Amino acid sequence: MISVGVKELKEKLSKYVDKVKHGERVIITDRGNEVALITPLSEEYHKIKSLIDSGKAVWSGGKPEGVKGVKIKGKPVAETVLEERR
Repeated sequence: MISVGVKELKEKLSKYVDKVKHGERVIITDRGNEVALITPLSEEYHKIKSLIDSGKAVWSGGKPEGVKGVKIKGKPVAETVLEERR
């Protein structure tokens, strides 16, 4: 993991974006204090975006509204979670 100050990040943003594209995580510091983390987009994000782009899911930035055409077998997830907690 790389650590970079705000000033250097502003000066060399393209360099650090390229590192993130290649899987590197970058910690941003401000006056020596860690303040943020830049990470590559997750595989889950790409899968959800693919569903949205294909029209199988709708999302306006909040909680997803649902997925069309996907069937799940078995008990509802909430029920399974409650059972696992016991």
